[in-house]
Amino acid sequence: MKVVALVSGGKDSCYAMMKCVQYGHQIVALANLMPVDDAVDELDSYMYQTVGHQIIVSYAKCMGIPLFRKRIQGSTRHQKLSYKMTPGDEVEDMYELLKEVKKKIPSIEAVSSGAIASDYQRLRVESVCSRLGLVSLAYLWKQDQSMLLQEMIDNGILAITVKVAAMGLNPEKHLGKDISFLYSYLHKLKELYGINVCGEGGEYETLTLDCPLFVHARIVLEEFQVILHSSDSIAPVGILHPLAFHLETKAESVSVGGCDKMNDLRHENTGLVYEVQAENSEGCVDAKESVADVNVLTKAADDGLQISTKKEDLAFSISCWLGASESSGLQDDLKGVLRKIEAELSGHNLDWRNVLYVHLYISDMNEFAVANDTYVKFITQEKCPSGVPSRSTVELPLPHVGLGKAYIEVLVTKNEEKRVLHVQSISCWAPSCIGPYSQATFHKNVLYMAGQLGLYPPTMTLTKGGAVAELELALQNSEAVAKSFNCSISTSSVLLVVYCSESIPSSERGKIQDKLEAFLKQIRSSSTKEGKLSKVLDHLSLYVLVPDLPKRALVEVKPLLYNVDDAETITEGKSLTRTGNQSFQHEGWHDTCINRCIVNGTICALVMSVTNETAVRLCSEFLSANRKSEDIQNLISERQMDRISRFCVYLLDKILAENSFFWEEIVSLRVYYPVSLHIPLDALSLLFKNALEELAEMHRQPIFNIIPVLGAGSSTTMDDLITCELFAQRT
Repeated sequence: MKVVALVSGGKDSCYAMMKCVQYGHQIVALANLMPVDDAVDELDSYMYQTVGHQIIVSYAKCMGIPLFRKRIQGSTRHQKLSYKMTPGDEVEDMYELLKEVKKKIPSIEAVSSGAIASDYQRLRVESVCSRLGLVSLAYLWKQDQSMLLQEMIDNGILAITVKVAAMGLNPEKHLGKDISFLYSYLHKLKELYGINVCGEGGEYETLTLDCPLFVHARIVLEEFQVILHSSDSIAPVGILHPLAFHLETKAESVSVGGCDKMNDLRHENTGLVYEVQAENSEGCVDAKESVADVNVLTKAADDGLQISTKKEDLAFSISCWLGASESSGLQDDLKGVLRKIEAELSGHNLDWRNVLYVHLYISDMNEFAVANDTYVKFITQEKCPSGVPSRSTVELPLPHVGLGKAYIEVLVTKNEEKRVLHVQSISCWAPSCIGPYSQATFHKNVLYMAGQLGLYPPTMTLTKGGAVAELELALQNSEAVAKSFNCSISTSSVLLVVYCSESIPSSERGKIQDKLEAFLKQIRSSSTKEGKLSKVLDHLSLYVLVPDLPKRALVEVKPLLYNVDDAETITEGKSLTRTGNQSFQHEGWHDTCINRCIVNGTICALVMSVTNETAVRLCSEFLSANRKSEDIQNLISERQMDRISRFCVYLLDKILAENSFFWEEIVSLRVYYPVSLHIPLDALSLLFKNALEELAEMHRQPIFNIIPVLGAGSSTTMDDLITCELFAQRT
């Protein structure tokens, strides 16, 4: 992509440019924000470094590309973490600057920034990029600061300190010093006082005088003045004010690490500096569709929309789909489904901000772009100020079971206290979520993570090497997200769902299960050596075979984590006595049908498998035990499925009772079944509904969603007749 780089003059923004070039992008312009008064060195800004701004003008000549500058007119007005367009805020100066750059150079697609750890800054850059239709590139995000500082030095960045404001840093002694000279001393201060070695806590700021991207000249600082802002005896604050400098022409332009790609822009204005003038307040208005345009919906037949039974607790699930007879294409189907869910939420005095998670099921992954375009018209950052819900998207064989082209399941809470991680910038950390969904949502100690693909984060491309390689990278990406919430998929996972594309050869599927367990074991082993291992949950694994996944991926991992406090103990609850279903008497083999993860009497996760062998045991009067297992699915009638569904409800109820959980505490219950059973979804849904109604203690119908798939199970054979996935939480 062609990139405009936000530059403050600091080492971070310059190294971020170098990383862009490394990953194949082209830096075609620079953008810088500076004080209104040239004599002022530093502003009281949460966003911008301005110390050394007098020298930034030389960057255009050093790099041979245009530099666009704008004077900062605004101030910090919107101080909440997530930014909302606010006239007069300093962020609007960035918007106007980048808007002008895009106007002058329409081919620009992305913006580079040097954010490492500040969510405040990253979210504002992402907000501006979103408004301008640009991609945010933040290749330093979440990287280890010691490693980054060493990389900057090793890769030829010559940067000096221009501000110090931390214990152990003395303005008279440490201003104007090269970062390579201070490297060891900064690490000593980290050990003594816990400073950020890259200065992310405001400990110091730098000015880059030379780097490999400065292909034409380097900056030589001849004279400077130290200005003391605070003479505090513990942490004095001082800045470097440049008095004289000159450019030293480089004898020959040398390409370093692909820097020849940088000079893509060749025209008569190359190397010139443009100052963007302030616009009036009308310039802050985003160019976007009007509300009226967004809300124009194709009329759908409401009679074809189905809503699962609701409950009134703090968390509940809503699922919605269209019948095949009412279907008129994915776009219209999805609009109708989203509109119905929106109405259901409104009926509970709720809206999209109350949604924690969305499962988006579509009938054809070739229409993924259409689905996304429709989805974003309903679920937006504006409607979800605390963060858009996390999401998983897979293709399901919906038409095979009498459904239309879209099926959505949403997890809803009346309690809006949630923490959402939504990183839209492309970085080295984990795959970005440029679209209308977040990487993860944390609510009541449960981390609901978006489906993770085997994407290489810096390029957002699928890794090569097949399903096992994709799974390993998807797990690495999941671990990166988990670490942002101070947990690990190796110790905190309650349930790991692995969606497998039918494109995976049968011979490769077994390796997926082996790789999953080996990866988790490896992380636990590393944590043990580092003395970081916390309590380990006995996670459940569920494998689901589907027709296709986004980007034609072979696997998608969907982790569900419970962040156990170190002070907590992992225990099972006390047994309850319930009447239950009298049609079944407990037998020893029943226990082999179900796996469980019970945590602190608070979390209950169950995966139940009804295999061909189980079906023969349950329906021995109908199914001959001598039949080949592959024939069983063809022999299952609605009558046998009725008994199987009742057995599922009986056994789930038994395990819930044994651990003191009630059906009313169920957050989600999914029933996966293969479309090869040739049972309409409506018919199977009715069987489970009737089975649930038979429970004597059932005061209200729990939520359950029937999911048609190609196969599912606790192993990668994925040959269950029925697989139940239950998650309950005591609030």
